[in-house]
Amino acid sequence: MSNEVVLQGHSAIIAPAHDAVHDLHDHGHHEHHDSFISKYVFSMDHKMIAKQFLITGMFWAVMGGLMSVLFRLQLGYPDSTFPWLEDILGKWAKGGHISAEAYYALVTTHGTVLVFFVLTAGLSGTFANFLIPLQIGARDMASPFMNMLSFWFFFIAGLVMLSSIFVETGPFSGGWTAYPPLSALGDASPGSKTGMDLWIVSMALFVVSSLLGGLNYIATVLNMRTKGMSMTRLPLTIWALFFTAVLGVLSFPVLFSGFILLIFDRNFGTSFYLSDIYVNGVGALPNEGGSAILYQHLFWFLGHPEVYIILLPAMGMVSEILSTNSRKPIFGYMAMIGSLFAIAILAFLVWAHHMFVTGLNPFLGSIFVLLTLLIAVPSAIKVFNWLTTLWRGNIRFTPAMMFAIGFVSLFISGGLTGIWLGNSALDIHLHDTYFVIAHFHIVMGVASMFGMFAGIYHWFPKMYGKFLNNTLGYVHFWITICGAYLIFWPMHYEGLAGMPRRYYDYSIWESFKQFTDLNRFISTVAMIVFATQLLFICNFFYSIFKGRKLTSQNPWGSNTLEWTAPIHPGHGNWPGEIPEVYRWAYDYGKDGHEFISQTTPVGADESHH
Repeated sequence: MSNEVVLQGHSAIIAPAHDAVHDLHDHGHHEHHDSFISKYVFSMDHKMIAKQFLITGMFWAVMGGLMSVLFRLQLGYPDSTFPWLEDILGKWAKGGHISAEAYYALVTTHGTVLVFFVLTAGLSGTFANFLIPLQIGARDMASPFMNMLSFWFFFIAGLVMLSSIFVETGPFSGGWTAYPPLSALGDASPGSKTGMDLWIVSMALFVVSSLLGGLNYIATVLNMRTKGMSMTRLPLTIWALFFTAVLGVLSFPVLFSGFILLIFDRNFGTSFYLSDIYVNGVGALPNEGGSAILYQHLFWFLGHPEVYIILLPAMGMVSEILSTNSRKPIFGYMAMIGSLFAIAILAFLVWAHHMFVTGLNPFLGSIFVLLTLLIAVPSAIKVFNWLTTLWRGNIRFTPAMMFAIGFVSLFISGGLTGIWLGNSALDIHLHDTYFVIAHFHIVMGVASMFGMFAGIYHWFPKMYGKFLNNTLGYVHFWITICGAYLIFWPMHYEGLAGMPRRYYDYSIWESFKQFTDLNRFISTVAMIVFATQLLFICNFFYSIFKGRKLTSQNPWGSNTLEWTAPIHPGHGNWPGEIPEVYRWAYDYGKDGHEFISQTTPVGADESHH
């Protein structure tokens, strides 16, 4: 009943009202005149570009996940041989046993692909592109052409990374952080040769893509909001994507400069990162005066904001989904924006907590400890506000809501272990052990994936006009969250026992033999969880073509502007006038109405709570 009242209240605002200004945009609605190439390949429609980012990101997620399954086979069953591996990997798995070189290449490419191609480009590229124009009331991005270029730079970066898998000496195998001297010396190992050059080229193209996208997102949010959409009426999703773009624009150029110096050291005889180190079989290098630690500073100056470039979009989408499905206003809207801002600032001031064991001055280390622990405060504010939004809400447990609640769970449990690692005295013992792997996979990897899944389940009807299968969604959620904890929680105990990461075979170490069964258990669960993600992908592609059709404009009873657009919006999003905004995005359960759209004028008799 209340839904109908509200919908009637704003239907007049959405009704097509063609005028001279908006006739200019009508050409965008005649999509059928476009060729296949201009509509699906070189599209400048932000919605199509979002889908391109999403499906490319999903391809890389499968690739990265498959790599983790292959190296978990080695870790779980170091003494076994699997003849089928040789059929897939050829010389990298002679006799059905993954070689050490292939193992390191798999670990390296898995990390690079998932951090950058899936959780940065896949998450921000998809949802910033899709939601920013729709939620702020814009026809498209500030520069649709730049937006298209952003996707194609990302796509080409992916092709170059993929090609590195097929070169004779193999892909880069020095870890996803690419520390010198392994990355700076072509003769250091087979995995430091051509594969490393391709890795740098791929990452340079990726940085260009991120900068093109980020500048576009910032310009769009600041300049293209519809009438009445003040910054304090923006949904938290947009705030999060805005801060994410700012972080990327400020930090990616630093990584780019680090890569340029790396190319110089590799190919032009410079000594930015190389000193007179001794190389087995070669002797002392002629280089003088370089410092490998300089690279770490440049890398982690991006690398720590990168953690939040990955997390913030998920935080924003989770805030939106929790509020919508609790049928309650988000708790502490301004505090949520403030905490996003605080996280964005502090993200730039904590990079050296990755470097406590590099000989960093202990006094300087103590400052980074303080700043690192300070970042827990805005994070705790966000968690408190999410839980308070859920408190006594009329909760609808949709698959999107399940993944959003799962995100909060993972963010809390993964974040708490960060307090351990943030203390330099403890970190010196735990650095580069499985404790670190467990911490960042839970808080950054799996949690951000959950934010991404929540976003896909929630906005899929807006993207494709169909629903995903709910039953498969619940199966996907329960196996994935149980599996994530079963895979990564035990790793904390391995790390506390001193088990180092990136070792090829732990069975030869007397002190780590005790973990043989545990490693086998982790590997088995990893394979089950990977298979479940394939189930999600089947659900995704099946639902695009055969899913239950969307019949109402606003299936979730949501307040934000994207649900006022037609079920299948054309290029331009709204026929006729762009809707005007009169209120914030979180008027749920107010004055007897279940929800009140942002486009509904504020009534004189309305309460102020």
